[in-house]
Amino acid sequence: MKLDVIKLDGKKAGSVDLGDEIYGLEPRTDILHRVVRWQRNKAQAGTHKVKTRSEVKYSTKKIYRQKGTGGARHGARSAPIFRGGGVYKGPTPRSHGHELTKKFRKLGLKHALSSKAATGNLVILDEAAAKDAKTGALAKQVRDLGWKRALVIDGAEVDANFAAATANLSDINILPSMGANVYDILKSDTLVITKAGVEALEARLK
Repeated sequence: MKLDVIKLDGKKAGSVDLGDEIYGLEPRTDILHRVVRWQRNKAQAGTHKVKTRSEVKYSTKKIYRQKGTGGARHGARSAPIFRGGGVYKGPTPRSHGHELTKKFRKLGLKHALSSKAATGNLVILDEAAAKDAKTGALAKQVRDLGWKRALVIDGAEVDANFAAATANLSDINILPSMGANVYDILKSDTLVITKAGVEALEARLK
């Protein structure tokens, strides 16, 4: 697969060959779904917590005598049946993550890249660099290029000025090649990969 390379000003800067084994696959939603679920579950904090009967602040004194009241037998006001009592079998801190092999995660990333290429939402950029960390100038270039909710994937490192300039742009997100992931790629409308990013992704996925 061959795509044109453009600069931030919209001018062409040659072309690049993309491997069909990474960008030419038939996207499978079942693979993408499994990888996204793994990603989101792993990111979930899992810090939800309720107080059990032994943790609520109540006296442990028996609330009334065992027999002769005509009512049910109760030992303490902290029982789950009472308002303000402990919660029975409530959520406790835990990890929501589950295992997914590296091979399958790589496959998911390939299918995510292929899905953007198949829909024509993949753009190859010469380089993501800016002379100054000026948001206004970069915002105009992005507007002229027609990018909406764009994810920019660079090489091993991200240009500091470009990252600073995009910090206040809600529609632009930039990641180094090692940060490229299925969820962010699918969430974006336009996927922009620099030439350095293409080389880094090929080295990572081969």
